[in-house]
Amino acid sequence: MSESIGKRIQTDIITAMKARDEHRLTTLRMVKSALKNKEIDKREPLTDAEEAQILTTLLKQRRESVESFTKGGRPELAAKETVEIAMIEAYMPQAATPEEVLAIVQGAIAHIAEGGTKPGPKDMGAVMKVAQQRILASGTRADGKLVSELVKSELAK
Repeated sequence: MSESIGKRIQTDIITAMKARDEHRLTTLRMVKSALKNKEIDKREPLTDAEEAQILTTLLKQRRESVESFTKGGRPELAAKETVEIAMIEAYMPQAATPEEVLAIVQGAIAHIAEGGTKPGPKDMGAVMKVAQQRILASGTRADGKLVSELVKSELAK
């Protein structure tokens, strides 16, 4: 098993300190403190999936900031956030391809269909839940927006 996200970030913080890379250093420290805070709340070490989940949340916040800054006419701040997104994404598990996500979504629909009824648009939540669990279990990650679009289109068939 590869080393945890937290350990890799700690190693890279030291590298960034030596390189005097301020932006990278502050970004990594922010990520590390987010992981640490969650660990303190939980009162036990985080699993790889939990670490990845925290990074996903941080990425989502950055993407929302980029959107706000772009709309607000602050391209320099949007650019700074974009750089941070790239830094944080480097620690994420490999993203699943749209084809892999589609296969997982179809598998989730088939799983729910085993109950006898073909799932329809009203079953969106149940299918999303199964699909997200399968994506997590596969050790990859997928954009939630992509997953929900695929679930919606597959259920509409």
